[in-house]
Amino acid sequence: MIKFYYHPSPNPAKVALFLEEAGLEYELIPVDTRKGEQHDPAFLKINPNGKTPALVDGDNVVFDSNSILIYLAEKTGKFLPADNLKARGEMYSWLMFVATGIGPYSGQAVHFKHYAPEPKDYAVTRYTFEAWRHWSIINDRLSNLPYMLGSEYTLVDMAVWGWARAVPFILGDDAWAKLPNVKRLLDEINTRPAAQRAEALKTQHSYKIEMDADARKAMFPQIAQ
Repeated sequence: MIKFYYHPSPNPAKVALFLEEAGLEYELIPVDTRKGEQHDPAFLKINPNGKTPALVDGDNVVFDSNSILIYLAEKTGKFLPADNLKARGEMYSWLMFVATGIGPYSGQAVHFKHYAPEPKDYAVTRYTFEAWRHWSIINDRLSNLPYMLGSEYTLVDMAVWGWARAVPFILGDDAWAKLPNVKRLLDEINTRPAAQRAEALKTQHSYKIEMDADARKAMFPQIAQ
């Protein structure tokens, strides 16, 4: 059975959605990042980067959420575009756009806005600007397409969904007024039973929510230093 190392944050969420959509059996293994469990030697053997999610499928070990999505799509043959270079080229391009743009810049915007010590004005301006720029590109993409790759729901939409759930925390409460097409996709996916099951996973374990000194040390060691 697949072992799925999970924390209720954007990157694990998109993998959870795929697992639920595909109907795959898996064992959920919680990794409480505010308790520093991502630094445990046993987990680092699975994911040397010390980040969630990670997946163990028999002898196969996969880390990085976007790599896991590709692996699961190839394993199941589900939620992939047509098997031709044009369609796969679009898939890889947009999936990597989420991987290298949406995720990092959204994550850094959150870090500097909500957690980093002062002075941080330049960093907040820099990463918020880039997060807006990347989300605006997604919003424009969805202005005349129902899904990221066209008429079919795919793993790319799942990747977008994982982060779209956090848009107000990333960009502010007024973000949806400027990103209506992203909100439309989010709302549609949220109605899917698989998405509701994926969201409910966070209730299966009592994750630490306090951002106290120990949590900061575990998540932001550069601050603790």
